[in-house]
Amino acid sequence: MNLYTKSWIERNNHELESWQQDAYLDFSSMLLNEKKPYPCVPGKQGFVGDMLRFGFVKDITCKESAIHIANLLKEYGPISRETGMYASLVILSDSRDLERNRTSVEEYEEIFWTLLSDIHKVDEAPWPEGIPKDPHHTAWEFCFNGEPYFAFCATPAHTSRKSRHSPYFLLAFQPRWVFDQINASTTLGQKLKKVIRKRLVDYDEMEAHPSLMWYGQEENYEWKQYFLRDDDTTPSQCPFMRMKNKLKSIRH
Repeated sequence: MNLYTKSWIERNNHELESWQQDAYLDFSSMLLNEKKPYPCVPGKQGFVGDMLRFGFVKDITCKESAIHIANLLKEYGPISRETGMYASLVILSDSRDLERNRTSVEEYEEIFWTLLSDIHKVDEAPWPEGIPKDPHHTAWEFCFNGEPYFAFCATPAHTSRKSRHSPYFLLAFQPRWVFDQINASTTLGQKLKKVIRKRLVDYDEMEAHPSLMWYGQEENYEWKQYFLRDDDTTPSQCPFMRMKNKLKSIRH
């Protein structure tokens, strides 16, 4: 089995490795904490409703991890619509060695974008029509196997921006179709935005990152939201495009 449900993990917890048990317990505790509500309401509802799917990766820094995650996405994409309206694929990695080496937020940022670029490199499906290939377009989104995803990353190194902190390196891929009913043009989306933004400020104890906007909104770029730094800065150019161009130059 590569993809796990909440219900399966909680029934068969003993079949997981100890670090996988710990990583899942940390994730569960974060989403179910009533004293300090996690900002992403759809994420919590998806977890409680058993709509999320989980995968585990031993070492996020090895090349094989990109292939493993690509296989998880291949398995997940076709079944995602069957899992519920707040679907997401959550991937947890054993990052204890990185933590012991005091890996910084900036180093995790490099790991994240390298991983995303390596996953893209093994994608055999054509880029979906209607999604621009340039990350500096407001309608761009990361795509794999023909499915657009919002990618989210949390790391052990994040301390100020607590909503991006996870004791274990965490990746989440949320299908773009999830946002069909949650956007600036829907009543549900407008209500959720207000609730999430207030919770985010309370949770982080700091103002929301200036890059957090709606998909397709003028001056919004999705890649800037994938990996948020602990401060308000962002890279001047999308690292995905930089690494993609680097791969092209090597091939030619």
